[in-house]
Amino acid sequence: MVADGSGIVVALQANYLEVELDDAPQGCPLRLLCTRRSRLTHRGTDVNVGDRVRVEAIDAKQARAVVAEVSPRQSWLTRPPVANVSLVVVALAVDQPAFDPDQASRFLLTAERTGLDVQLVLTKVDLVSAEVLSELCERLRGWGYDPLPLSSESGSGMEVLQTRLQGTSLAVLCGPSGVGKSSVLNNLLPHLSLRVGAVSGRLQRGRHTTRHVELFPIGDQARVADTPGFNRPELPDDPQELGVLFPELRRQLDPWPCRFRDCLHRGEPGCGVSRTWERYDLYAKALEEVVSLSRPFRGG
Repeated sequence: MVADGSGIVVALQANYLEVELDDAPQGCPLRLLCTRRSRLTHRGTDVNVGDRVRVEAIDAKQARAVVAEVSPRQSWLTRPPVANVSLVVVALAVDQPAFDPDQASRFLLTAERTGLDVQLVLTKVDLVSAEVLSELCERLRGWGYDPLPLSSESGSGMEVLQTRLQGTSLAVLCGPSGVGKSSVLNNLLPHLSLRVGAVSGRLQRGRHTTRHVELFPIGDQARVADTPGFNRPELPDDPQELGVLFPELRRQLDPWPCRFRDCLHRGEPGCGVSRTWERYDLYAKALEEVVSLSRPFRGG
């Protein structure tokens, strides 16, 4: 046995945690397969990828240890479940699967809810013409984002993305299934050789190739998380929260806030928000869904 250590959870394997140590004692591997102390379970303390932890009972020969304590989190994503994220990278394909404004908005809303920096990347740009790509980028700038076009085929945009990822401590790469997240990571980190899936021709949905969240080093003190794809993120429960998740709506409220603090921006008297922005209909539809779900049930 060697002395206790500290590190970060980089992956989960069934009931085990993979912890990468900050400094491995002499003769000890950097990555350990760990169990949890029962007291953590009794306290209701979850341990997830991205958590900073203290490990003890290190067995260097077997590369095993026990997680004894979990440090307070600086941030938390529920889906995908990752702790201490500093940047959310939302990956959306321009084609195969086709760009879906409603789905794209749901992913961006989920990213905005974290309160963290959001980077939008567009994948598979080699599948569309320069004119189509330019029009989509201009459209997304109207949404409040500066998209980064990427091509895993040519490598275009990858150097810019790599620099962005290396400048933050922990970035999460998320997006719908089949948009090419694993292909992007394979391009950035060729040694990974992550499995890449095809897109269903009939449904235009990607197959899940990433089964769990895992962190990969991408620079000094910088990591990126590959996450399983999913296709329909949940909306927030609170109707009041929804509006501030749209950057183009926030911009309107900055100089001319609404008269009433509980305004839902549906054309109420004194509302400072116009209806002329592109995603207003998406906002109104999402708001209707959230309001209907938040209404208390009244039995007859």
